[in-house]
Amino acid sequence: MKKFVGFLVLLAIAAGVTWYVAGRANGPAITIENPVKAIGQTGQLSIAIDAPGAAISALDVAIEQGEKRLPIFTLPGGDASQLVREGEQRLMLVRTIGKRELPDLQAGPARLTVTASRTVLFGLREVQSTATRDIEVRLNPPVVSVQSTHHYINHGGSEMVVYRVSPADVSSGVRVGDKEYPGFPASGAGIANADPGLRVAFFALLWNQDVNTPITVFARDDVGNESTAGLDYRVFPKQFRKSRIELDDRFLQRVVPAILQNTPELKVENPSDLLASFLRVNRDLRRENNARIASLAAQTSPEILWRGPFKQLVNTAVEGGFADQRTYFYKGQEVDHQVHLGYDLASTAAATIVAANRGKVVHAGYLGIYGNCVILDHGMGLQSIYAHMSSIDVKVGDMVEQGGTLGRSGATGLAGGDHLHFTVLLNGEAVTPIDWWSSKWVEDRIMRKLREAGAGSAGATQVTSR
Repeated sequence: MKKFVGFLVLLAIAAGVTWYVAGRANGPAITIENPVKAIGQTGQLSIAIDAPGAAISALDVAIEQGEKRLPIFTLPGGDASQLVREGEQRLMLVRTIGKRELPDLQAGPARLTVTASRTVLFGLREVQSTATRDIEVRLNPPVVSVQSTHHYINHGGSEMVVYRVSPADVSSGVRVGDKEYPGFPASGAGIANADPGLRVAFFALLWNQDVNTPITVFARDDVGNESTAGLDYRVFPKQFRKSRIELDDRFLQRVVPAILQNTPELKVENPSDLLASFLRVNRDLRRENNARIASLAAQTSPEILWRGPFKQLVNTAVEGGFADQRTYFYKGQEVDHQVHLGYDLASTAAATIVAANRGKVVHAGYLGIYGNCVILDHGMGLQSIYAHMSSIDVKVGDMVEQGGTLGRSGATGLAGGDHLHFTVLLNGEAVTPIDWWSSKWVEDRIMRKLREAGAGSAGATQVTSR
């Protein structure tokens, strides 16, 4: 009997120890990935919960402000489908949170609290863990105001605005219809001692946008608060040329195989069908090349690199204009329609190609329809393209002065003959180079505004030489 009682005592002790040890097991590991600092009208909630088998018994997510508790997600009882399993151990809860989802949310400090539980000891006990993060609820939009005056924009052309934004670290720029052009610190435009909130933005009214497209200056923080400011401007309509391009077998035989050979990622059904392959190049490859060019806008310098007006390549004749509406014919039949977004400049074969202005090389190599191509970044979203070259004398990362040699003209890519295809870009969008070739335009649209902003900026007394 004593042995049996002793056995029961030992069993009870073992059970107690097991119960105690199970209760001290780690609860689910909680990682609050977002929000990091703040939420506002909207915000991103991203929580990772790690547990054996990705099994949890309860989850509670809430925001606390003073005595107020605002539930976000509860399990059991909530929509379990919002929990997404990632791997063998992890559950993810990802959703939007903010004033729009939680109307009682108030501006000011808040605490995000996450509590998760899992069962242990064959489901007899439950262990939990809690993670918190102090965040700021921001509901007041940034303040933005336009500082510059007299904004005149040619259809298909460029303009510049100087504005002030507060807080200084929010995203801001100009919105033209559905296109946004980012602003940059005015100090990068040479305004000495410019305060942090003073910004400069170059923008465009694209050739394919209506002349009545609304243009506004915006400021937007990272939690969904946005404000806009009206911009006093005037648009000058332009007529764009229409032209007819005749295709023949000789041209197709010269350009299509070379492009396919240099662009192995482009697949065509029958390379010997030159017309079908040309159409694939002229449509799909053109679109892919332009997307690649637009992506280079992300590499722009926050400082203006150019100096004075751009220069057209000397002793050249214009063979193709900006926004030329081109209709292609083959053996009398219309086969395609594309828009030529640049200037074709021709002089002599293998002419020296020089930089239209100071800039940094962000692309130097073969680029589909553009053939051998150099792209220069001139800062603040402004870039220029030099295409169809026979040879290239620069490499990515080189800083080239105005008039510096880039290479030689040629007929690579989709070119009918030896010439330079020259394009100006703003934030990856093609604009007419005519504005930038004009010293009067550069003076009135840009330098005048920078001088005025420098004179009016707190502590700023001058615009440094560009």
